[in-house]
Amino acid sequence: MDYLAVHAFLSARQRFWDDRGVPVPFELRPKRNTQDDPFDELLATRVFTSLPGITCAKSPGPLITPDLLLYRTPDDPGAPVHRNALPSMLAIEVKKLERTAQGGVARASGLDYNTTPPCGTVRVYDKRDTPVDVACSYLFACLESAGESQVKVTAMVLVDGNLLNADFNFYLSIVGERTKQIGLGSYGDGANRARPMLIFSNPLGISEFDHRATLVQKSAELSTRFTSLEMTNTLVRTTGGKPALFHCYRFVRDVPSGWKVTELVDPFPVPARVEQTQPRGRFRLPFEVQTQKSDG
Repeated sequence: MDYLAVHAFLSARQRFWDDRGVPVPFELRPKRNTQDDPFDELLATRVFTSLPGITCAKSPGPLITPDLLLYRTPDDPGAPVHRNALPSMLAIEVKKLERTAQGGVARASGLDYNTTPPCGTVRVYDKRDTPVDVACSYLFACLESAGESQVKVTAMVLVDGNLLNADFNFYLSIVGERTKQIGLGSYGDGANRARPMLIFSNPLGISEFDHRATLVQKSAELSTRFTSLEMTNTLVRTTGGKPALFHCYRFVRDVPSGWKVTELVDPFPVPARVEQTQPRGRFRLPFEVQTQKSDG
């Protein structure tokens, strides 16, 4: 078993908090356009680059999943790699959030994942477009302004993607090719892309994960192997079938003395949902229009 998620978590914890667990402000350049991601860039170029023997590759463009890929650097990076000898790899998808005016993390009960559902396994491709399926973790970070061009991370959780969804076949059914409608409208030049827009859970909506840095993985042995980690909770998801057990860890100095591990059972806030979609917003006239009654 490799521990790329542990190394990524500890590197981010060291970068964004000091030894006392206080968020450290840092410079973050402004976004150049809607799809630009300066925070992802910072992770790839300044946070995960210090991991010995590990390469961090950033997505080559917008709207590509995953945002980042960590892998054990091969002895000869340019040589072909046999499928049975693939280096350890971990995809990381980054989700950035803000705080509401009331102080909570925004979108606590459900986060937009756009056209790609979360999953514990995602598909990437080699230079010849051969598909390679790799494990995926999700990094959720709440960014707050720290004055001028500085920001700080006030809550962060790195979770095994299986905490959000373990159905790889469902993932493939969404990210694969779809049929769009063309030739629409009076003049036949319209099209309907039929794009799914997906909403899944937001781990930072769990109160125990706010205002701290947390790692969530399936393994129960991480605090034994890594003395810099201490288990804080177990987390059980019982909805949707067989219960799934995960373990939560924090940097050892962030855990109060005498802490007792507690169990979190289905801790995600879930809003009431209905199958029907909401109609488009209505533009309301500033006056009333009376319909004319027929004479008959």
